[in-house]
Formats: sequence, structure tokens, C-alpha cells
Amino acid sequence: MFERLRNALSGILDKISSVELKPEKIQEVLWDLKLTLLENDVALTVAEHICSEVERRIIGLRVSRFEDKRKVVKEILRSILLEVLKSGEEVDFIGLIEEKRRVREPCVIVFVGINGTGKTTTIAKIANLLLKRGYSVVLACSDTFRAGSIEQLEQHAKRLGVPMIKHKYGSDAAAVAYDAVQYAKAKGINVVLIDTAGRMQTNKNLMAEMEKIIRVVKPDLTIFVGDALTGNDAVSQAEEFSRHINISGSILTKMDADAKGGAAISIAYVTKKPILFLGFGQKYDDIEPFKPEIIVDRIITPS
Repeated sequence: MFERLRNALSGILDKISSVELKPEKIQEVLWDLKLTLLENDVALTVAEHICSEVERRIIGLRVSRFEDKRKVVKEILRSILLEVLKSGEEVDFIGLIEEKRRVREPCVIVFVGINGTGKTTTIAKIANLLLKRGYSVVLACSDTFRAGSIEQLEQHAKRLGVPMIKHKYGSDAAAVAYDAVQYAKAKGINVVLIDTAGRMQTNKNLMAEMEKIIRVVKPDLTIFVGDALTGNDAVSQAEEFSRHINISGSILTKMDADAKGGAAISIAYVTKKPILFLGFGQKYDDIEPFKPEIIVDRIITPS
């Protein structure tokens, strides 16, 4: 995970450490840094922000003869990346669910994103995580559009031993979500996980349907699921979804196959919302909470 970006940034740090920290000396290195970030799927606006922050913090920086210049610059870059990954609001995922349970209300979570990102599998992973913590869960298939979507979610529900609410293909997706929430209230279920159609962000009809689901069930969290391997496509999708609905945060999938890592850096900065989890592999346990400090340490090895 992040091998390519980590190796590339190590080379940039070597270059910065070998020049005087003056404007005329640092510009070429900053250009190399920008290209490195872009080549590793960091969005242009994010790459420019990182470079301008590096320039602002290191130009004129006085490093004594006995200090390790590379170490000083590395810590600056680490702090900038950490700020970028923490640029969004914090979401206490489990805390919110617990808060809703205390008032005997289900926590309603809607998952959005385009086809092929692993959204349905991610929902099953979240359900498994919650079941292990002692919460009750119901799944809702509001993807009444894609052939096989109901059967796919139904398989996960059976394996996990949880109920699932479904209607026929072509049904009103918002009605499915509404019925799932009512079912949870009637049965005292803690969490409702709602799958939605894999909407291309340019499809206005499907985006309107998604907005209707949000309007009808008023979810506590709306989570964008993006495929880390699609790089800047995942970033533009997250940005577009956040224009139509108020996403609460993101989950990035296929992180085990992503040697670049730019999508993780960019999505947090572009949406100003946190990344909540990272998905890897196909097993239900293959998901971990997103911790910015750990991610930055994977990109830049601590001193």
C-alpha cells in the first residue's frame, strides 16, 4: 500500500536536502514534487496546495550544521499531509450509532457510489463489523436498477444472518429505504444499511433518485464508496456526489492493490469530509478504520 508514492517522495526529500532552502534553488524541486504527486493520483488542486505549503514552510528555513536537513524537511511534509487528511469534519462512526441506540432510534446509513467500486461488499463488511460489536442490523436494497443487485445483497444478508428489505426491480428505491427504516423501528434494530444504485455521477435521473432517498429517510450518515484504483476518477466522483447530497464521509476500497495512494489524500481534501474506513480483499473482516497518522507513516516513514 502506497509503495510507489513512498519511494517517489523519498527521492524528492533527497533532492530538497541537497539544495539551499532559497526560492531560486527550490523551484525545480517543487516542480518535481508536483509531478510526483500528480503521477500518483493526487488531484491537481491538492498537489498545488501541498507544494505551496512546502514552499511557504521551508524557504528561508534555517537549519544548523548539526541538524539533519532531510529529517527537518520530512517532518514538514509529514505535517502537511496530515493536515490534508484531517481537513474534513470528524465523524465518530460508532459513537453516533451508540447515541441513536440510547434513544431507541435506528441509525440510518446510506451508501452511494458508482458500479464496480465494491459498494455492496463494503456494506456487508460494515454489517459484520457492527454485528461483532453487538449491534443489530438490517440491510435495504434500494438498488432496484442493476440486474442481480437484490440477489447479491440477499446473499450477504443470508451469510451474515441479518434481515433484508427488498422490493421488485424497477420499484421506487426511496420506498424500499423507507420500509427498511420502519422495519428497524418496529423491531428495535440498531442500524439500517441502505444500498443504492451504482449511479454514474453524470446521470441526472439516477442522481435525482438518490436525492429522493436522502430526502425520504433523512439518514444519519451518507457515505461515498470509491475505488482507490480509479485514482482521479474516484476523486471527481466524490466531488460530484458531494455537490448533489451532503456526504458525511468516504470509504475507499481495493486499498491492498493501490500502490499510489493519491485518491486517499485527494478525497479528504476535495470533499472536506473524512475518510472513515479502508477496504481491502473480499473477506468480511477486510476493512479497517481510517487513521490519518498511520496512513502518513505508510507514505513517509517516521524519523
